[in-house]
Formats: sequence, structure tokens, C-alpha cells
Amino acid sequence: MATTKSNTANQIKDINYYKKKFWKIFLYGLGGIFLFFLFASWGLFGSMPSFEDLENPNSNLATEIISTDGVTIGKFYNENRTSIKYSDLPKHLVNALVSTEDERFYDHSGIDGRGTLRAMMSLGSKGGASTLTQQLAKLLFHGEGSKFLPFRIVQKAKEWIIAIRLERQYTKNEIIAMYLNKADFVNTAVGIRSAAKVYFGKEPRDLSIEESAMLVGMLKNPSLFNPVRRIEKVQDRRNVVFGQMVKNGFLKESDKEKLEKKPIVLHFKPESHHEGIATYFREYLRDFMKKWMAENKKPDGSDYDIYKDGLKIYTTIDSRMQTYAEEAVTDHLTNLQKEFDAQQKGNKNAPFVNISDAETKKLMMQAMKNSERWRQMEAQGKDEDVIIKSFAVKTKMKVFTWKGERDTIMSPTDSIRYYKHFLQSGVMAMEPQTGHIKAWVGGINYKYFQYDHVGQGARQVGSTFKPFVYATAIEQLGASPCDTIIDGPFMIRKGRHHVTEDWEPRNSDQRYRGMVSLKKALANSINTVSAKLIDRVGPEAVVELTHKLGVKSDIPVQPSIALGAVDITVHDMVAAYSTFANQGVYIKPQFISRIEDKNGVVIYEPIPESHDVLNKDIAFAVIKLLEGVTEGGSGDRLRTDGGGHGYNRVTGYPYVLKNPIAGKTGTTQNQSDGWFMGMVPNLVTGVWVGCEDRSARFKSITYGQGATAALPIWGIFMKKCYADEKLNVSTEEFEKPVNLSIKVDCWEPRAYTPAENDTIQAEQDIDEFQIE
Repeated sequence: MATTKSNTANQIKDINYYKKKFWKIFLYGLGGIFLFFLFASWGLFGSMPSFEDLENPNSNLATEIISTDGVTIGKFYNENRTSIKYSDLPKHLVNALVSTEDERFYDHSGIDGRGTLRAMMSLGSKGGASTLTQQLAKLLFHGEGSKFLPFRIVQKAKEWIIAIRLERQYTKNEIIAMYLNKADFVNTAVGIRSAAKVYFGKEPRDLSIEESAMLVGMLKNPSLFNPVRRIEKVQDRRNVVFGQMVKNGFLKESDKEKLEKKPIVLHFKPESHHEGIATYFREYLRDFMKKWMAENKKPDGSDYDIYKDGLKIYTTIDSRMQTYAEEAVTDHLTNLQKEFDAQQKGNKNAPFVNISDAETKKLMMQAMKNSERWRQMEAQGKDEDVIIKSFAVKTKMKVFTWKGERDTIMSPTDSIRYYKHFLQSGVMAMEPQTGHIKAWVGGINYKYFQYDHVGQGARQVGSTFKPFVYATAIEQLGASPCDTIIDGPFMIRKGRHHVTEDWEPRNSDQRYRGMVSLKKALANSINTVSAKLIDRVGPEAVVELTHKLGVKSDIPVQPSIALGAVDITVHDMVAAYSTFANQGVYIKPQFISRIEDKNGVVIYEPIPESHDVLNKDIAFAVIKLLEGVTEGGSGDRLRTDGGGHGYNRVTGYPYVLKNPIAGKTGTTQNQSDGWFMGMVPNLVTGVWVGCEDRSARFKSITYGQGATAALPIWGIFMKKCYADEKLNVSTEEFEKPVNLSIKVDCWEPRAYTPAENDTIQAEQDIDEFQIE
């Protein structure tokens, strides 16, 4: 008996011992876990987000460029991501997300206890237990994390702590929006808004249920479930999402069966700095923002960053006008390019005309030295001879064509010559009353031709300079569009107006018309009349007025400027002509309406700059002069519906515009530059066409003149604008000043015989300028 009692006592002693041992280990373990989480929350295992970080997490948002009609025309970004609110998400997208990624999302406080226990019991074989909030914590604060198990455990603990803090800080709806804004959908799409745009060309609110399900399905592994590469796998994954929605009561079985049969239809268009509309303008804006950020700081004194601060830049560009302008350039130049290429056949120095082999070689060498290939090889320490030889080696490359990119094999030298064949264009449209730039086309394709022919490239303007001479004459001499002047031989002698040799300008058609009105002289771009006017007022007065009109170029104080021997940008020419349409008041062109930070706070609004240049009467008189150009001068093809030189290569004459139009064509010597400046009361548009090199040009004026090369772009653009009634582009008369003091309604004199012209010339020697 004694032995039995002893054994029982020992058993009780052993049980008590193990109980104490268990509770000791349990409590120590519990305490250790508590301390582990406490130390993790204190940041002893690595930094933890502060309260301020949770309030305003590092979002790395793209800066949006927004047109005046509310369209995002481009972005600046490290990550192509723009934030949207929960209210902008369709309900079926939210239901698909919760059903697939976190079924008990609305029931937990950041950590799913049941899911965590299941994952622990199955050692992860039945799936993980990360809630949407934990996934958001991971995305916001440490990404994918470490693969090393001890570090992974620490990171998992930190995820839990951050998730709980996020749940306390934000509503469930805000957490969903933050998660979808941060998720990476690959192919340049970060965040749901970018994903909807890249894969379907839509805003998130417009996504269909099957499109939403596809995007949610990608979240499990975006690289694996990439619809661009593995469409069948993605469709299977999308159907799994449908199954989860049925399981959670968000979708009927019958609807699921119908949806599963639908194919995935992508409108895939990855966003790039080189693609989309207004690419040249966006690059001009980027350069402006660099300077703006250097001069403007955040309230805390730190620098703005357009690549991650999520700014919203509201521009004056109208996405519809921008699209029409780009389409007009494409419509015309694809056609005109065929004629240009046809004229180069048999030209051994193509596309250069009337230059020697040595001059051609010099141009090609300069182009090679300006290339990226040369820069890289020179940086590697390569010898110049080695670099030059490399340009002769044929290689695979992708080249631009008007029918799309094409894979080919050619040497870098041949590719340089190939690209120099292309006609380029610069187009800018502006509201004269506000200075708001509505369209900006700096070239034909930004990916391949990055030189901006609107804001960057100054080219010789030809006869489009003549209105500045006429305006000076009206102001200085009290002339009117109806005053007459003789079109006859004229010479400015050496020494007068800084002329170093006798200067005798001739008309482009080599003939003289006798007595003509100023309106007719400008309409027909008569050189001798422009020369006589600048002789009367002096080149100094013309230069002074031109600078007041906003032209920033250096202008030589020479009479030859009357014929357009001046380099000016499209940007400045549009601003100058806009002054005439704005009753003589110059307004500096504006391209930004305002800039907001990511919270919608306005941080910049430009102050309009303007000054008086001419009185209303003089400005209106110039407008009436310019109307003569389209009524019966070099721009009258805007009024007709067929015929004319180069019909097959200038897209015909499809304009037939009946409304008042003030305009001026311009053609430089040897047809290197073709211009057209066109105005209606509320829109001024400038167009330039030419090749990169001035030696690359048309052989004759038939195709190289502004009326053939540039005017059609203006005509096509305006036809498209007029077809879009929402744009409200004016078809009305220009506003006439009250009590106009200058005669603008002219009668045309009869044609004179040669004998009568001799008599008139003699009279003009005494009193050349007739003011009626």
C-alpha cells in the first residue's frame, strides 16, 4: 500500500511539474511574442512608419498634364500612377477584389485570425493569410521584402502592426482605394487608373465587370498573369475571380456562365513619354517645370519633384484641337512627302539640292558628330576613324515611316540620310484675346525627331514678315490699305539704310503690275512694294515694332528684312499676328492655367502679360490687308474646291471656306521654308513646313511655296475645328473699331497699259506714295 501511495504522489508531483513548466514556457513565450511585437513597433528591427507617414504615405504619384477640356494628355512619372478616390471605382471592381483577395475584409481589423490560423495549421499549403490591409502595408512600406526566413518573420510582424495602424487611421473604403492606387499591373501601369487606361483605354468607372475581373485576377502575380503575353492563362484566372464572386454572393451562377464565355478584348496602349498627343508640347512643358521647380519651393522649403509629387498641371491646350492639328500635319505631309521623294530620284546628293559633294559630306559628318552613337563611342575613348568606320556597318534597326515603324537593315550613315529626307512641320494655334495656346505640334514624330519646330526652331519667315512692314507704314506714314503705290523697278543705293552694296529687289514672278493698292500688293506679296515701304519708314522702325509684337529673335537692321530674311519661331510669329487680331494689344502666349498639388491646393497661377503695340484702327487695317491674301491673293485656294498646281500632292483643295480669314503665305529663297499664318477672330494659327536642313528642299516653287507646303495644313485643321461645333471657332467678321479713321474698303483700279505705266512711274518719281 505504501508503494502505491508513493507512486500516486509522484504522479501528482510530475503533473504539477509539467503544468508549471507548460505555463512558464507559455507565459515566457507569450511575453516574448509581446516584446517582439513591441520592439518591432518601436522600430528596433528596422524603421517603422510614423503617424505622419501613415497620414501621408510616400505615394510616388505621377504628375498629370491636363488639357483645358479635362483630358489627361500626358504624365511625368517614375511610376505611371495617378490616384483616384473610392467613389470613382465601380462597385463590381470592389466586389471582385474583396471576393478574391480578402473575403472577410469588412469583418477584421487588419489581421484575419481565422485565415492566419488556417495558414499556420496547413503550413501555407492552403494559401496565405495576408489581408488587403496587410498587402497595402507591404506595398506602401517595404515592397516584396526578404526571402530569408528570420527577416521575413520580422517583416511579417511589421506588416501586422502597420495593418492595424492603417485600419485605425483609414476607413475600409479608403484602404481599398489606396490598395488599388498602389498595385502594380506591369506594362507601365501602376495603379488601377493607369491599368484601366493602358489595357482598355478607359477610366476605372467605365470598366465592365469582365474587365474589372481580369485586372483583379492579375493582382495574384502580375508578371505571370500578363494579358499581353499569356491571354489564355489570364482568362482562366479571370474566371476564377467570377467563381469567387459567386461564392460571396456578388454574382449569379447564370451570369457567371455567360461571362466566362466572353473573350478578353484589350485596347492595349502602354503610356510613354514619346507617345500620345502633344508630345513636343509636353517636352517643352517639362523644361519649363525644371525652371519653375528651381524657383518655387514647397511650404517646408523642400523641392518639388514632378516625377513623384502627383502634381496636376492644367494647361491651355485643347485635346480636340491638338488632335486635329496633328491629324492635319499627317494628312498633308504623308501626301506631300511622296512628291518630295519623287523629285529626289536620280539626285546623288539626295535630299540636298544644288550643293557640291564636299558640302554634302560636310553636312553628313556634322550629323554623325551630333548623333547619340558618336557621343557614346567617344565617351568610350574610341578613335575618330574607328567611329566613322562604324557608321558604314549595316545593322538591324527600326525606322520611322508614314505607314508605321518598319524593321530593316541599313548602316547608320544611310539612316541619317534617310531621316534627312523627311519634311517636318511646326504648328501652333492660340486664342488672341487670352494668349491661351490651344495646339502645339513641334514635329512629325517625337520618338524619331525630337527637335521642336514651334518653340525651339527659328526659321526664315519669308513674306510672312511683310505685314510688320505694312503695319509700320500705316502707323508712321498714315497710310491705308486702299492707298496706291507703283510696282516697278526699285533700288536702294549703297550707304542708305546700312546697305553695303546696291540692293535691287525683284518680284518672284519677275514682272511688274504698275499701280496697285497696298491691299493688292500684300495679297500678291509684291517684293518691290515692301522694299519701297521699308525705305520710307526705315528698317529701325520695323525692327522696333516687330520686337514690340513679341518677336525675340535678333533682327538685322537692313532693308532686306522687308522680304523676310529673318529667322523667327512659329511661337513668336503666332504671338505677333495675334496682336493684330486682338486690336493691337500684345498678350504673351500662355500654356498653363494653374498647377495644383496632389491635394488639390493651387500652388501656381500665371499672371497674364500684355502691352499696347498699335491702336485699334491700325490693327484692324492690317487685318483688312491680310484678308486680301485669302480673297484674291496667294491664299485664295482656301476659297476654291479644285484645281491648281500640285493638285495630287497637296490633298487637293478641299477647303471651300466662306468665312472671313486673314492670312499670309511665306516662301523663302530656294523653297527651303514654307509658311502660312491664318487668323479668324478667336483663333490664330501658324504653320511652317520644311526639311531639317535648308539644303534639303523642293526643286521648284510649285511645291515648295507656302501656299502648297503649309497652307493645306491650316485648311485641314480649320475644317476639322469647324466640324466640331463644341469648339466654337468663329466664322464671324473681325470686330470693326467704332469710328474707324482708316479707309479699309477699297475699289480696285483698272489695269494700265505699258505706256500709261511709264507716265505713272514718272509721276511717282515726284510723289511716289499716293494717300487718298
